[in-house]
Amino acid sequence: MPGAVQRAACLAVASLGLCVAAWAADRPAPAPVVNQAGNAQEATPSVPTSSAARAQQFTLANGMTLIVLPDRRAPVAVQMVWVRVGSVDEVDGTSGVAHALEHMMFKGSAHAGPGEFSRKVAALGGRENAFTTRDYTGYYQQIPVDKLEEVMKLESDRFATNTWPDAEFKREIEVVKEERRMRTEDEPRALLGEQQNAAAFIASPYHRPVVGWMSDLDAMTPQDVRDFHQRWYVPANAAVVVAGDVDVAEVRRLADKYYGSIAARPVPERKPRTEPEQRGIRRIEFKAPAEQALVSLVFRMPQLRTVDEDSDVWALVVLSAVLDGYSGARLERALTQGPDRLADSVGSYSGFVGRGPQMFGLQGVPAAGKTPEAVEAALRAEVARIAREGVSPSELARVKTQWEASETYKRDSVMAQARELGSNWVQALPLDASDRIMARLQAVTPEQVKAVAGRYFGDDQLTVATLRPLPPDPNKRPRLGAMPEGEMR
Repeated sequence: MPGAVQRAACLAVASLGLCVAAWAADRPAPAPVVNQAGNAQEATPSVPTSSAARAQQFTLANGMTLIVLPDRRAPVAVQMVWVRVGSVDEVDGTSGVAHALEHMMFKGSAHAGPGEFSRKVAALGGRENAFTTRDYTGYYQQIPVDKLEEVMKLESDRFATNTWPDAEFKREIEVVKEERRMRTEDEPRALLGEQQNAAAFIASPYHRPVVGWMSDLDAMTPQDVRDFHQRWYVPANAAVVVAGDVDVAEVRRLADKYYGSIAARPVPERKPRTEPEQRGIRRIEFKAPAEQALVSLVFRMPQLRTVDEDSDVWALVVLSAVLDGYSGARLERALTQGPDRLADSVGSYSGFVGRGPQMFGLQGVPAAGKTPEAVEAALRAEVARIAREGVSPSELARVKTQWEASETYKRDSVMAQARELGSNWVQALPLDASDRIMARLQAVTPEQVKAVAGRYFGDDQLTVATLRPLPPDPNKRPRLGAMPEGEMR
């Protein structure tokens, strides 16, 4: 779905501030099945060197990766475990199992009972959570640095020996189902995005929702989850990232002690699932009780393989930023301002990195009295205008300056730096990918932006999804309360 795709891509390169096409906070978008790891901001001066320049990477004897980033500005540490497995690795009939496993990782291990992991981290003065995306699953704790060994012991235990009774699964799968109801089934725009994904992707596993289809959740068994853990939670398929006021040699010693003792196993073979060529526009019409209509356009774009390749991806990311990368950017000026404005809100995003095919998205909410068709035409017209007329050097300078600023701000967060390193590793990118990506984007020219605007936005690359509002259902009872505290992963 557009919002989820964009945010997953943003997480993958979050530290760069490359969510330059991100929707503003008040712009509605489908919520991904992922709890963002949070932004622990320390009010301290930024450091002059990049995270990659200060990080060190090791491979443990069993194949697990260790990445350590010293940051001495506060007596805290962040531990993250990244597993290169997500919904892209599921098979039909068990959609949602990667996310269900993420929930069950909090339900017990060989040395901790249900819920004990979270209680122990809280008792140490820390906070913790996890997230699941299409491409990967992650777990994190932020704790006082003198408690690092204790959370490494806890995390390595549940990675290696995730264990729980069937009764725990039966309770927790109902939590997952409720999460789907609240975040997807009760949200017309999320349902629209889910259907758009299913239409835009045919062979790619990206056509399945991360949370899973409800029928698959209904049919899921405890053994499905255990089998998924056994198959994919393999040392060579995971990385431990530790950032903060730490000594590299000591962290390596602890990692060898707690993670290095996990038995090595081969990583399962992954089969290529190539998306077939699209031949003609695809359209989804979706009717649901909603206050406003919505039109969402996604265009196929190239998939980045390495950060060093010459690719149109770089210019497409810049194009998205020109359209919607700052307040008053092109889409906002053209569609949401003036007495005859067409839209209440608009947005753009460009897929960036991922294990599956990428999309470039445009989205708009029609203003009162305006139609989705008018907004769709106007969104495409703005791209076509750039294809004809190009962009100015000042527009590019503006978005590039914002990226430079974000590079500075990110270093004020230990969590953001850990997330950068882990997300680069999990996408098979080098530790210094963010620096290389920034250099690539800074080198994009107006001519390249103009060229890609004319190359990737035809009907044969396009899937359009339109939400047609219906009146509220008078018989629908409002859902009471929220998810149980601590249960929403």
